[in-house]
Amino acid sequence: MKKTTIRSFLAVLLIFIQFSCSDWMELLPPQGLIREEFWKTKEDVEAAVMGAYDAFAQLDGLLFRFGEMRADLVVLDNSNTSTDDQKIMEGTIYPENSLCKWTDFYKVINYCNEIIKYAPEVKEIDNTFSDYQLQGYLSEAYFLRSLTYFYLVRVFKDVPFVLEPSESDDTDFYLPKTDGNEILDRILDDLTQMRNFATVDGYQTLAENKGRATKAAYDALMADIALWTFDYEACITYVGRIEASRKYLLMPSARWFEMFYPGNSLESIFEIQYSNSLNQRNRTYDLTQRYSYNYDPSMRAVEMFGKLYTREIYRGEDVSIKKYGEDEFIIWKFVGRAPDGYTFRTGTDQNSCNWIVYRYADVLLMKAEALSQINRYSEALKIVNEIRKRADVPVLSLADSPTAYEDAILEERALELAFEGKRWFDLLRMGRRNNYNRKSKLIEIIVKNIPSTQKRIIATKLSNPLGWYLPVYEEELERNINLEQNPYYNY
Repeated sequence: MKKTTIRSFLAVLLIFIQFSCSDWMELLPPQGLIREEFWKTKEDVEAAVMGAYDAFAQLDGLLFRFGEMRADLVVLDNSNTSTDDQKIMEGTIYPENSLCKWTDFYKVINYCNEIIKYAPEVKEIDNTFSDYQLQGYLSEAYFLRSLTYFYLVRVFKDVPFVLEPSESDDTDFYLPKTDGNEILDRILDDLTQMRNFATVDGYQTLAENKGRATKAAYDALMADIALWTFDYEACITYVGRIEASRKYLLMPSARWFEMFYPGNSLESIFEIQYSNSLNQRNRTYDLTQRYSYNYDPSMRAVEMFGKLYTREIYRGEDVSIKKYGEDEFIIWKFVGRAPDGYTFRTGTDQNSCNWIVYRYADVLLMKAEALSQINRYSEALKIVNEIRKRADVPVLSLADSPTAYEDAILEERALELAFEGKRWFDLLRMGRRNNYNRKSKLIEIIVKNIPSTQKRIIATKLSNPLGWYLPVYEEELERNINLEQNPYYNY
């Protein structure tokens, strides 16, 4: 695991830019400081917190890839995609693939560990730094650290669990991997404790209330973890707290696209903020716009959204995807300025689309899935049909069985959350449930998106659940002798 020094930490903070003219992230440390000179004031702590958010914002391209590339809603335009992307999409995954690096995730974790360790010390020397402010900043650090570990566990399964900062070139950690379930138990404990100190909506601007950790963001993350670990009652409880707050609602159908432009909608719970005009650029535009020749909607996605195949209007063609020709489609969510398939983001808008981590429809469907798995079918169906009514498509009538509901909710999540980094994790959750009882269904869904010459090979590889996770990058194994490779990749 690559560790940053405190000097590189400060360097990142120095280039971090604010998100809006109201400047909720403009406190930056001066140049040339070492640790003993930096952690002196509450402004230093705030700058460090903003640095952690910035480090997480750098992950959006990976979050898109990890959440979509191995599933069934995207394909590669091989004229410009990297060899590493192509190999993962083809199922030929090896430890030398650069997309298996976890360095940038641990950069976020290291920034959070710095805050958790040193912010309490700052309070002892800055008499203007209140305990209320301290706990608020700590709640943000714990949230970001927990969210980052949740991604790591879903992508790699077992990873090193680092809770101390790396402070200098001669201080390093050579930790073995910790079981992913143990990590999730620990971060749930952290989230349960620190949620008490998170704000409801007490930041100064809309961008802050959507782009920084709130109680609802905590609840969404905790619900997601609970659903991943099949703790259905807990998932229902966490989502219920979001509902009870009455601060979030489903956007009306005609305003559905406002979640992506201009963003920070009434439906948004937590989204990473970007502003191209301030040189805070996302990566999803460059991955999905027509002339990048990277990621396109799959035929499965075209059949879900295309006018030739479906009556989806508010989520369909010209909204989620755009058609150029008979066999040419692009993902529209991150490049469009309006739900018309015509008005593009231009100029400083191009790389300004926020990355939505959690929104209200997402958590409601989490709750529906949890309800259906404990046989509370009518409550689950009410939620699913609420989402469908919002999209102006016919409501469903389902047989009372966990499998029927699982399939319907999986489909509804695909329609509602396509290309938002959810699909692969949704499929894995289904495949893992009830001792891999529906592993064959996961394989069936994925191989439909694979060229016929590769279907049998991919199906065979996916038959081993350890192959659903990425390998440890080869350089990490060389550097840290305590790491062990995912057994699936021990050739």
